Amino acid sequence: MSGTLGVGIVGAGFVARFHLRAWQGVRHADVVAVCSRTREKAEAAAALARELDVGDPKAYTDAAALVRDPRVDAVWICAPNFARLEVMEAVAAHGRGKLRGVACEKPLGRTVKEARRMVALAESLGAPHGYLENQLFMPTVARGKELLWRRGAAVAGRPYLARAAEEHGGPHEPWFWSGPRQGGGVLNDMMCHSIEAARFLLQEPGTPRGSMRPKAVSCDIATLKWSRREYVERLRRDMGVDWSRGAAEDFARATVAWEGDDGAPLVTEATTSWGYVGPGLRLTVEVMGPEYSLQGNSLSNHLHVFFSREVGGPGGEDLVEKQAAEQGLLPVVTDEAGEYGYTAEDRHMVDSFRAGKAPMETFHDGLEVTKLLMACYMAAEQGRRLEWEPPGLEEFVPAVARGEGTHFGAAPPPSPGRAARP
Repeated sequence: MSGTLGVGIVGAGFVARFHLRAWQGVRHADVVAVCSRTREKAEAAAALARELDVGDPKAYTDAAALVRDPRVDAVWICAPNFARLEVMEAVAAHGRGKLRGVACEKPLGRTVKEARRMVALAESLGAPHGYLENQLFMPTVARGKELLWRRGAAVAGRPYLARAAEEHGGPHEPWFWSGPRQGGGVLNDMMCHSIEAARFLLQEPGTPRGSMRPKAVSCDIATLKWSRREYVERLRRDMGVDWSRGAAEDFARATVAWEGDDGAPLVTEATTSWGYVGPGLRLTVEVMGPEYSLQGNSLSNHLHVFFSREVGGPGGEDLVEKQAAEQGLLPVVTDEAGEYGYTAEDRHMVDSFRAGKAPMETFHDGLEVTKLLMACYMAAEQGRRLEWEPPGLEEFVPAVARGEGTHFGAAPPPSPGRAARP
């Protein structure tokens, strides 16, 4: 646990700013470098870091140069989905024998093949690697799991059903809406959170991931809201995105059947949507066991504000992520970086890298999540439940990631999977 860790963040967008705010609660590490493809964004992120007093970072526009910076001991990959593999190539090429760790935001890859390549590159570093799944570190999830297993499962038996959902009104940046660039629609963007959070809640503390084995996957996807004419026009106007052709899904629902080490049947359910109309981002979890249950909702908290019709003002997100209104009775998430798990996640990664040990979630976990996501897309396209592990998963690319739009559960014309676009 020697020395202060110098961290370089590749990416200067929405999630990178969340990490910068979270860093106020992280000890023994400073943000010493930030990188974006545009100088303006890199400088803005560096300025935010200085304003928050989490470091005095140098701004870069080249990831390789950031990795070579002698102050950088570890790299957080927060670049867009389509750029993560390129960034990881640079990390592997210039960080071997230098870096003490690398962490990557979700999802690890847009396809199984891409995620597997990320794992191989991370392993070549010879240093610990971490998969940044913040929802496992949410107080609702972490504390809830600890209580259920210590008090409920210890007396009445293990939990058997977990549900997780993430819903909001739509992404911030145009690339999220592009199936080929993002790797899919809402399923790839947000179910990577929900499907892993639900699995994590059912996994017995202290046991390896393999103590729960997937048995079957079923899934439905649809474009419910954003394919309507008025919303297609709004996307074109606000994002420069044309969803009149090749729309991605804005709704996904998946069920995974699992088997525990003791042979017990287990089930996780995940629901995600870009069509939620409410105060803003809503994260919910639910767990059921033989004689106990858990429920959590990120919008059910202890602070609300009310603004009458006489109170106007510009739109913003100062109350909650993806805030959708400025008047009426509104919930306030007072510490989003903490409530959504970013602070505890970053603290855990820093402590793990400084100790030279693997974090709770590694790139291997990111690969397993990608496999589940691709199986969900495959099940939705074929309109049937798939036994695990479905053949062809390694080469599979969802139709929406090929720019062919959703199939609403109907089987598409048969076509071989193709590699993800660079």
